[in-house]
Amino acid sequence: MDKKEFYLKKIGQRGKIAIWLVDGSKIRCDLDKEFTNFGQHFRFSFIPKYEFWLDKEAMPNERRFFIDHLLVEWQSMREGSSYIEAFDAAGEKERSERFKAGDLKKVCGKDNRPDIKKMRCRLLYKTDGGILIWLVYGRLVRSAFNIDFTQGGHDLVYDFVPRNNVWLDNDVLIKERPYIMLHELYERSLMERGFDYPKAHRRASKIEWQARHDKRKLKESLALLGIYD
Repeated sequence: MDKKEFYLKKIGQRGKIAIWLVDGSKIRCDLDKEFTNFGQHFRFSFIPKYEFWLDKEAMPNERRFFIDHLLVEWQSMREGSSYIEAFDAAGEKERSERFKAGDLKKVCGKDNRPDIKKMRCRLLYKTDGGILIWLVYGRLVRSAFNIDFTQGGHDLVYDFVPRNNVWLDNDVLIKERPYIMLHELYERSLMERGFDYPKAHRRASKIEWQARHDKRKLKESLALLGIYD
């Protein structure tokens, strides 16, 4: 497969490293379902060594955080750190920049604790089983709770998500939302039955991959989880 089809626009340069905006949806469909907001060579080998890729879905006002993160992560892994070690170091840098940007002030109440209501955009669906699916401001969730929140999540993985809630990042394109809903709802249903997160995530990723290549599979799977057209 020609990787050129994933490129959209070069948006910057940091030393030797070119920063590209890419079609994340196409990458997830055709190359790697685990690619999310951004990536670099030592995490995703299909990315050239001296390039950073940012998903077109990533909000422009967050790109500087992601680039700062990638610079630390790339350099750490280049010097021999594991991905976990590099991610932790990069996470410290990213959280520091988010704090400087004043994001916490936007979501904290009088008690200086994050207010969930300030992170919600709107309610998208309520499943037959009573699961509420909310569209949330992904940037604020990442700044206030967890920088690794990407695309979506639910209450059985993130302790800051209210009970029986699934959250979808508002970065996600409308055409991609059904696949993320499917992943999160299916993963949650497995964890509710006793599966641990790694196993549930692998199975959810598998069914998401199948649905991305078969629209009938998508519709049928969502219906079984209580989401109808």
